[in-house]
Amino acid sequence: MPERYARQIPLIGEEGQRRLAEATVFIAGAGGLGSPVSIYLAEAGVGGIRIADLDVVDESNLNRQILHPADRIGMLKAESSKKTLSALNPECTVTAFAEKIDADSILRMAEGADLIIDCMDNFETRYVLNEASRKLNIPLLHGAVTGFSGQITLIIPNETPCLSCIFPKAETASSAPILGAAAGVVGSMQALEAVRFLVGKPTLAGKLLLYDGASNAVDIFSVKKSPRCQVCGETENL
Repeated sequence: MPERYARQIPLIGEEGQRRLAEATVFIAGAGGLGSPVSIYLAEAGVGGIRIADLDVVDESNLNRQILHPADRIGMLKAESSKKTLSALNPECTVTAFAEKIDADSILRMAEGADLIIDCMDNFETRYVLNEASRKLNIPLLHGAVTGFSGQITLIIPNETPCLSCIFPKAETASSAPILGAAAGVVGSMQALEAVRFLVGKPTLAGKLLLYDGASNAVDIFSVKKSPRCQVCGETENL
């Protein structure tokens, strides 16, 4: 095993490290959450990272989007992400998509991945990821952050509540304020959850983690499937 992983192999074992090397994740969004998620997964030795973002780097991104240094303002975030991640770990194969995530494109971009990671900033796209997770039978790791706080859950198709069960009619406030460190904490938690899932450790499946950065509090709640869910409930095909 490469020496770069020597400090984590005692925690996940050589078999766990091999599982990371053989894994592919699809990361939706290269912003405040996508930055720490992708960086830590690349550094952990995940073999394949696919990352999608249509936007370009803007100066207002720089307080939290650590994938992108200031000299890349105006560059496509997908291109910037690939440049950063490939430099951090040349052993990681990075595929970048500078295109919109919609009901059609997500099926192509995420097909064959081991995990879909939601690092988006709006529920419209999150619901697209949720339906794709079910269609492709790929687990979805949801994360969201605003202000000082955030949330995480792991969705396993046909086993746990889906995103629409937990948040049936969620809306996203436009231009919500956000502290960069809060995005870093929640994104790091997502990366840790992704590693746990990929190496077979206990996860947040069926639970919702809420992080309050203003008081440094973490709460974890059990969540239940909704029989009225339009995506995975008993009425989905009616």
